[in-house]
Amino acid sequence: MSDAVTSDESPPIETDGLTKYYGDVRGLEGLSIAVERGEIFGFLGPNGAGKSTAIRVLLGLLKPTDGEARLLGHDVTDRTELREAKRHLGYLPSDVTFYDRVTGEAVLDYVGQLRGDERRAELLERFPVPIDRNVKAYSSGNKQKLAIVATFMHDPELVIMDEPTSGLDPLVQNEFYDLLDEHQQQGGTSFFSSHILSEVRRVCDRVGIIRKGRLIELDTVDNILEAGGTVVTVRLEENPPASALEFPGTAHVERQDETYRLVLAQEFDALIDRLHEYTVRDLTVREASIEDVFMHFYGESEEDDREREAQSESDS
Repeated sequence: MSDAVTSDESPPIETDGLTKYYGDVRGLEGLSIAVERGEIFGFLGPNGAGKSTAIRVLLGLLKPTDGEARLLGHDVTDRTELREAKRHLGYLPSDVTFYDRVTGEAVLDYVGQLRGDERRAELLERFPVPIDRNVKAYSSGNKQKLAIVATFMHDPELVIMDEPTSGLDPLVQNEFYDLLDEHQQQGGTSFFSSHILSEVRRVCDRVGIIRKGRLIELDTVDNILEAGGTVVTVRLEENPPASALEFPGTAHVERQDETYRLVLAQEFDALIDRLHEYTVRDLTVREASIEDVFMHFYGESEEDDREREAQSESDS
């Protein structure tokens, strides 16, 4: 790992009320997070949720409308400070582009002159690309692998990635996940946006879930799954409204015809008490997936968002 620039107290990424508007259109609002040193932090949300806007502000590519952001202890709105932070930063964008008429080797030579390339040979063995060919002839997968090598070959302290496994086949994805694990074991910090829920569960310590530019959940993957740890599907003889099956411990209830789907923390006694009021025709129980939890958050309304924000403020 290259010489660190952060102090022991300074988070590698820290934002306070970070906001970005495009005219009257909200791209990001009130984002306050602190990414801990040595963690893999997932920034989760569908396309258009505000993930890329947040990353571009962090990298100094967009000027924030309001709020503050720091990378490795440096203010991202100060060009001198940002330049110092970027010496120890790796960035992997979602839309990888290179000059088409140069070889992969020339790309890596150029990046290496700017930031260093002590891990270049090792990474090319793990993510092989035809470096003697022009990038124009590369497949999307080879372009992504070239970008991975360029991002990690100077052994950065902090890596920021936007949909990093786009275009990679499953075997290469697994190799990439191993690289993130090794980077963490060596003390490095990773921050990446994704809408691929399986990879978030595979590699992340904590996740922030963003919706319409606002952070709506911030916790460990395990805690988020535990909060909605069970999915119950039940068919009833009667037709009560979905709200009739809500009780303390339920994260979400939805109804389709005679079938009800409940996401709940394992409150089985309360579930049995509630179902005792009805005639059960069929019932199945399974462990919740992160997809179930994700859909719970994205099934909420704007009013639910405001209530969540108000509750968070009252708890702080």
